[in-house]
Amino acid sequence: MKASDLFVKCLETEGIEYIFGVPGEENADFMISLEKSEQIKFILTRHEQGAAFMAEVYGRLTGNPAGCLGTLGPGATNLITGVADSNMDRSPMLVLTGQGASTRLHKESHQVMDVVAMFEPVTKWAQTIWHPDNIPEIVRKAVRLARTEKPGACHIELPEDIAKRDTEEKPMTVRRFRRPVAADKIVDQAFAKIQQARHPIIIAGNGCIRKRASKQLRDLCEKTGIGVISTFMAKGCVDMDADYCLYTIGLQARDVVACALDAADLVITIGYDMVEYHPQLWNKDSDKEIVHIDFLPCEIDSHYHPQTEVVGDLAHTLWMLNERIDAHGGLDFDLQQQAATRRDMGAELAFYKDDDSSGKLKPQKILWDVRQVMGPNDILLSDVGAHKMWIARHYQCHEPNTCLIPNGFCSMGFALPGAIAASIVYPERRILAICGDAGFMMNVQEMETARRYNANIVVMVWEDNEYGLIAWKQQNEFGRHTDLGFNNPDWNQLADAFGWQGHVVDKTSGLVPTLESAFIEDGPSLVVIPIDYAENIKLTERLGNICCPI
Repeated sequence: MKASDLFVKCLETEGIEYIFGVPGEENADFMISLEKSEQIKFILTRHEQGAAFMAEVYGRLTGNPAGCLGTLGPGATNLITGVADSNMDRSPMLVLTGQGASTRLHKESHQVMDVVAMFEPVTKWAQTIWHPDNIPEIVRKAVRLARTEKPGACHIELPEDIAKRDTEEKPMTVRRFRRPVAADKIVDQAFAKIQQARHPIIIAGNGCIRKRASKQLRDLCEKTGIGVISTFMAKGCVDMDADYCLYTIGLQARDVVACALDAADLVITIGYDMVEYHPQLWNKDSDKEIVHIDFLPCEIDSHYHPQTEVVGDLAHTLWMLNERIDAHGGLDFDLQQQAATRRDMGAELAFYKDDDSSGKLKPQKILWDVRQVMGPNDILLSDVGAHKMWIARHYQCHEPNTCLIPNGFCSMGFALPGAIAASIVYPERRILAICGDAGFMMNVQEMETARRYNANIVVMVWEDNEYGLIAWKQQNEFGRHTDLGFNNPDWNQLADAFGWQGHVVDKTSGLVPTLESAFIEDGPSLVVIPIDYAENIKLTERLGNICCPI
């Protein structure tokens, strides 16, 4: 069997369903082998970065890795932003790159660079295949590491001459392992801390969007009433309509939700990832009593030094706590502050629901209407920019993984290609990407990919003709901002050029009917909204500077 054929067979054995990418000369053998596969579908993209974002979203939604593919040199460098985003947002991914013949890698050679070394800082593991007989082991290891908590990206490089060689090896059998679970003694300690608390609060992070973990978290909150504040990526870990849902944290320095956190005498972090929301922002004096519950031990940080760490499978740990709660009866908490927080934040979310504007529309009103149009299981993807801040604060969720926000690496250009992948995973759901005009144009070429595959997606662009989040932050700090403005295309002509349906909405009364129409149109649709970002400064004046990184 040719090495490239074995590579594909190994990927099939691992259950890989999709590879997104742009092939080159150095992975031609792999592509010919892949063409024969009846199990793996190759999605040809218009840029490698778009391919990486597609693979990232597939991984976030399914928990299984997809592949993103590029050739050597510029193909590999084009992948790296999306790969870094996937790795830091804890999404499983396989990164597959070609390479020049192994006989020329020791010297200066056309397009040759040390791709493995480049990917090492942004992956869990990166490896070159130096011998065809090693392919089964390398693929098995890469997939296992990509899926293992915390999930991330793994890179495999296949030189062109190795791909052509013969081998007698066969794929390794896939054998899954059960995650380690926390010891009873440490769970007892955590439960004792909870029993002693009067004003406990939960910060739920990225780990809580795993389906089993979300179910056990909801059970715990139903039994105890403890309020849950979610990070951006944990949206939907508990239902937005539940009394214990205290919405999202990580935005303004004095936001409403922070009041419940300030009042807490015990902070229970569950699946918390400080790459999203640094503990210095909520534990400035390093005096909070903290119980850390996660798959892995906590990161060392002077502002995050938990008194108790419960390390093991997250869902199982929560189940163990639920068993103790059932056995010991009800817990006595004072939840008045969290009830006030929910009431006050709920009023904020609804304040502009009846706003009737024209010309430029308010972010709060747009997101209120979007939430009415989107069902509980429909998926919103946020790009990165000023709109992301508003989505994080004002768009709440019923179910996990129904609002995808890149909040670790925070790369612009994520939402359009990500929406294409989401439509592949869930073709029956409404898929909405919200982008700024800057982020949308960074991967605008994937409009052609969406049209070619007839992706049923709606992309909403908030138009302000500048890098709005940078302007917001500079304005906060300096009272002015540097030149951040740019021009945009005629949006309807752009949509028409790519074969999309195009809409421009400049009245709030037109937003819901336009979205409803866009979702029933065949194929992709573009909805552009002139945005009133005067609301940015108003929010800052009320609640303090933005504390969330870009």
